[in-house]
Amino acid sequence: MVQRPTAGWREQVDDEAAQIAAGALDLDDAFAAGLFPPEMLAQTDEVLTRFEQDVAELVSHRWEPATDTDIFAVIERTVKALNVVNARFGGAAYETGEREQLCQYLEATLEDAGLDVDAFAGRHRMTRHDITDQWRTW
Repeated sequence: MVQRPTAGWREQVDDEAAQIAAGALDLDDAFAAGLFPPEMLAQTDEVLTRFEQDVAELVSHRWEPATDTDIFAVIERTVKALNVVNARFGGAAYETGEREQLCQYLEATLEDAGLDVDAFAGRHRMTRHDITDQWRTW
């Protein structure tokens, strides 16, 4: 199973809190808790849980492989839901690094389910890194 980006973000928050508590980091130098507030992490996890469920439905107990239309529908629904989360946090929920991690997570989760992301993207004259671009505002 692919690790969610939110797990790493929570680790950063926890590590920073431990450093502050130990006196190894000044509160003014801390940034993780501001970047990753609990509400944003929870809302992002809700979206990712739905994505994982949708991907599982794409491949489990099917007589025929998922169509590209089915795959795009899952990606679109997920990206638009992440757009909503981002908007709730003033368009700043996902910075460059977080955007890259989210896209890599989406790609890896699709692959982990047995979908060939490169072939899928290639059939639509794009690269794996472009599969979210049509809907992504973060």
